[in-house]
Amino acid sequence: MALSPAHQRRLREIWRSAGWPCKDNLELDLRAAGLLSSHFDEQGRETLRLTDAGVQVLVAKRQRHQVALSAHEALVAQVALQQQRAGRLVWRGLSLRAALAEGSDPVDESLQTLDAATEFAELGNGALPGAVKTRWAMAMPDVYSIRHTTVEAYTEPVAHEIKVSRADLLSDLRRPAKAEAYRALSSQCWYVLRRGIAQAEEIPPAFGVMLADQDGLEMVRPAPARAMRLPFAVWMALARAHAENPPDQDAQVEM
Repeated sequence: MALSPAHQRRLREIWRSAGWPCKDNLELDLRAAGLLSSHFDEQGRETLRLTDAGVQVLVAKRQRHQVALSAHEALVAQVALQQQRAGRLVWRGLSLRAALAEGSDPVDESLQTLDAATEFAELGNGALPGAVKTRWAMAMPDVYSIRHTTVEAYTEPVAHEIKVSRADLLSDLRRPAKAEAYRALSSQCWYVLRRGIAQAEEIPPAFGVMLADQDGLEMVRPAPARAMRLPFAVWMALARAHAENPPDQDAQVEM
């Protein structure tokens, strides 16, 4: 039996809980597959437990997740190093809040200079100056970088989103608000894909595309670039976070 995500979630829930039965179709399927069994206490109350086969399903799922996570983190580190070698300051795992004009196109020029608007909203007014309604979206790029410069207009913030599985990529593409948030906070946005999980044509044109394999990173479509100033709230987030340490001497020699 091929388990759906809903079946797998139910197995995990029963594993983590007291195992009280629900008597629904998911439970029926799992019982029929031999992944659950009934147990009765001294008062005759029924609870469910995973059989050995059920436990093995969860173990295999966890192992696949760990492999994917390791591959993802390795590619994140590779992209971060590439950006450092290009002379940029790099952050990983940032959580940034973007102020978007309600109903606006994320490619609109109005999203390129949101620094004053974001500061205004952060002070508690909740709206952009000029009575323009805003909505907030979270951006959590895998790699975020800016140029090492003392001129604010030259920072050229760039966001890289790393994908090593097709399912993860498709889940991302179904969330347009996420793309809008990246666009509001970056002058360039990239998808870095493990080779074979998708074609460049499947990625929205607002993003550049790189493919990664054992030979390194290949740019297959450049990211559209535009001038922008970082919102003040992003500067504060960068100040509170820790930029990646510079690459070691050996990495610099390999350039």
